[in-house]
Amino acid sequence: MMKPIKGWGMVLGLAGLLMGLAANGAVAPDQWEQPAAALAEQIAGILGPGQARLTIRNNSSIATGEIPAIRRLLEQDLKAHGVMASGEESANAIRVTLSENLRERLWVAEIVEGNETRVAMVHVERETTVTSVTPDQIVLRNERIFTSQSNYPILAAIETNSGIIVLYPEKIITYVLNSTGSREQDRFAIPDRQTRKRDPRGVLLSADRGRYFTAIVPGVECTGTYSIPADPNAAYADGSAHCHDSDDPWPIADPGSPNGGPKIKAFYNAARNYFTGVVTPSLGVDLPPFYTAALLPRPDGAGLLINGIDGKVQLVENGALKTVAGTRDWGSDFAALHSGCGAGTQITASGSGEAVTDSLRAYELPALEAVPASAPLSMDGTVTALWSAPDGKSVFAIVRKAAGQGKPDSYEVDRVTANCN
Repeated sequence: MMKPIKGWGMVLGLAGLLMGLAANGAVAPDQWEQPAAALAEQIAGILGPGQARLTIRNNSSIATGEIPAIRRLLEQDLKAHGVMASGEESANAIRVTLSENLRERLWVAEIVEGNETRVAMVHVERETTVTSVTPDQIVLRNERIFTSQSNYPILAAIETNSGIIVLYPEKIITYVLNSTGSREQDRFAIPDRQTRKRDPRGVLLSADRGRYFTAIVPGVECTGTYSIPADPNAAYADGSAHCHDSDDPWPIADPGSPNGGPKIKAFYNAARNYFTGVVTPSLGVDLPPFYTAALLPRPDGAGLLINGIDGKVQLVENGALKTVAGTRDWGSDFAALHSGCGAGTQITASGSGEAVTDSLRAYELPALEAVPASAPLSMDGTVTALWSAPDGKSVFAIVRKAAGQGKPDSYEVDRVTANCN
């Protein structure tokens, strides 16, 4: 549940959750005439003739370009009732918050006279509705593409033209995949620059369908290439990798993804297993430490969804950090899925806790509330990592399967896709 900002408890308690407008969602100013007149009448009834400082806070999906028109209407209607919305030195203040939930818009005005604050509000009908989905309209499916026979955990993986590149804490291995399983092709050692953590993490990026790759683990960055052998039965290909110490920020948002947006990197806390909250370029707001981030299309561009180490999921957009409700059952991993279903893009999130059998579920964020868009997809183990495919049309998951009885755990790489019903 969102914690209200001090001084805005009543307003935010009534304010709903933000909802995205369509790209052409701007509306004609006359849509705001009736609610502006109704709110001005209530304000004047409380304040009476005089002067007051008017401020407007847009906590809704109304386009920023619409706010000046709404302000003009409020000023005109207040003036008609004898209230001059001016006078910066006035002791009176009118603080208007434009908010909404999944069903309606709500405009709330706090009228401050000295030490007394009173509230007026009007409900505003929607003309633009959000295309949403119900939990049975998207079906998630998973396909196992690789199983590790190693005792080492898999941190990340990328597909290539002939197989898969897998990142482990201390090595990078390329495999050729066929109908009978996998065959190791190249092996590159990662220098042990730091003490490995209990929950190691890493990033694996590729270009040219895996022909070139970049692997990042705490304190080390490796770049490499591999070649498909002329003889498919050859044990190794002519590949290479070069590693060096690095404290550079890790990429967390790929501009090549269908979600678009800036290339965002975040500094990783190598002594822990999360990002510090410092990102580049700056997003105009201080971020808390977080585990996971995903870039999402929003009405005014792109928004960055982060999962804080305190378990709170928040959305960064337009220089503001906003809490997202409905994420209590989320684990620490999620990824954007450009399915084309419903609103087009969903968030695929793992379940919370260390369940023996984990699950994935698709959610939509029409506002600041995560709405289930699919039934849970049961996974054969615990999801330890989740990321979007380069084209955004699928999500990759690392699943750890506990062996028990002193035997080492096994890991697999699954591809998760969505079908629209």
